[in-house]
Amino acid sequence: MRLNNFHLTYCTNIHPGANWTSTFQSLKDYVPGIKEEISSKKPFGLGLRLSNKASEELNTKSNLQELKQWLQDQEVYVFTMNGFPYGNFHDERVKDQVHAPDWTTSDRLKYTKRLFDQLAYLLPEGVEGGISTSPISYKYWHPTERSKEEAFEKGAKNLAEVVWHLYQLEETTAKYMHLDIEPEPDGLIENSDEVLMFFERYLVPLASDILADRLGAKKIDLENLIKRYITVCYDICHFSLAYEEPSYTLPKFENAGIKVGKIQVSAALKIVYTEENEHQIWESLARFNEPTYLHQVTEKKGDVVVTYNDLPIVLEQKQPFKELRAHFHVPIFLEQFGQLYATQDHILKVIDYLKKYQVSEHLEVETYTWDVLPEELKKDLSTSIIRELKWLIDRL
Repeated sequence: MRLNNFHLTYCTNIHPGANWTSTFQSLKDYVPGIKEEISSKKPFGLGLRLSNKASEELNTKSNLQELKQWLQDQEVYVFTMNGFPYGNFHDERVKDQVHAPDWTTSDRLKYTKRLFDQLAYLLPEGVEGGISTSPISYKYWHPTERSKEEAFEKGAKNLAEVVWHLYQLEETTAKYMHLDIEPEPDGLIENSDEVLMFFERYLVPLASDILADRLGAKKIDLENLIKRYITVCYDICHFSLAYEEPSYTLPKFENAGIKVGKIQVSAALKIVYTEENEHQIWESLARFNEPTYLHQVTEKKGDVVVTYNDLPIVLEQKQPFKELRAHFHVPIFLEQFGQLYATQDHILKVIDYLKKYQVSEHLEVETYTWDVLPEELKKDLSTSIIRELKWLIDRL
């Protein structure tokens, strides 16, 4: 929905979507009821998530035309997509495979270009479109500095192909779309320093060489062209895990000429140590230990953020700490979970910042861990999504 110059939605990665049939059925089951509660009299925006298989099947028969007609009939429009998870995201172990295939591969490039072709077809006239994506690769897959450099180089070259694709799409359709790189703990890009490093050292120089050959005599500022189409997805949960305040990170991106294509409104778990409640804290945290997703845990020691690559490591060690933060995408409308907390305060700081500086048009609530929450926190899915959106709307 449109609210105060923002397009506001939730991400449908919360719904089953292994193939197009299950994806479309989930949209039919959930979206009309959510729209009725949130935006009954105005068009409702949607953050669509398509697995590679669902995207392939969407291009067969008349599926894409049927989706567009269904969206029009429901007064729903797609303005953003989640192109991070390539495969199934439900009912099976995901963990580090959420990054696979990464940006060193042609499979990731082919998938992303297909998503943009589909978004261009679905995107309403005059609305900016975006797709969020992996932070190049998973850090532990590249154990040496040279292997990391090679991954950045291959990733930058594949992203140059995305820039070229988006440039051509805008020329032919007059629709502006961008690819939003999403930093997260243990990704090759984790924080704002690494975003700037990747743009300056790899993306801009390598993509400029590729694009200069193709554009020929056209006098185009290549750095601005690259930064027009490759932007950042500012996932609030992820940047809270990096212990970066929005008042630090967002101006930093602006000063570097890097745009924020999308803000994903999400909260991490926050664990504050108290000696008298130590046993209850560990007991509460253990209830969030589940085998589906990666739950990186971060701790700030002085000026350094230390990352433990999954929650079981921390639970096994049970070392004293001042504060830990865990990658869990907990419900944004809750501030406390028994002995544990959420980084909801980080969301509120971002909202305050947005009231002064609109750094992005796209806001997407991304809470996807409903199925793996402790039992007492589970509610009817539609009710939970509606409550999340209403909480955000009230604060905007």
